[in-house]
Amino acid sequence: MLIWLLLFTLPLLAQDKPEIGAEKSGKTNTSDTIVHSPRKATIMSAVLPGLGQIYNRKIWKVPIVYAGLGGFGYFAYYNQSQFNRFKTAYISRQNGGTDEFSGLLSNQGLLNEMDRFRRYRDICALGFLAFYALQIVDANVDANLFDFDVSDDLSINFHPVLYQALPGKPAAGGLCFTLRF
Repeated sequence: MLIWLLLFTLPLLAQDKPEIGAEKSGKTNTSDTIVHSPRKATIMSAVLPGLGQIYNRKIWKVPIVYAGLGGFGYFAYYNQSQFNRFKTAYISRQNGGTDEFSGLLSNQGLLNEMDRFRRYRDICALGFLAFYALQIVDANVDANLFDFDVSDDLSINFHPVLYQALPGKPAAGGLCFTLRF
């Protein structure tokens, strides 16, 4: 499966080479302009988390991606190991043996702890999947906004105004906001 994904994405990672002799013949080549592809960033981020962020030149996001995925993964593993611990104790108690919780928890207490850690594990697994999807969406949005240029001409201006609604009636004060593009 992994080999299929790598073979599927290799053409996406390849760079187009300019046509030989395009400068001499006067033809314009569209491969001379670099196009930042949101599709490419999305696929790269789906195949390997953080790769889409690197493609978008947002390398500072990669540690955040791996910290989030690693955190959710660690807590899912921890909760699974605690679940297994209480499950083993419950099975041992049902078979007539002793366990590490003898005298501390009843059978129902062991079942309650198993349910609690199962729920926490499931929440962590859902969090892992949500964070994985979020980093894919982040790579796509960054790629779509890659060429977005914020000009220096953008400004916001506000000033007080006085409105005279009807003749003979008192004026109303207000604040006017002006946004220039």
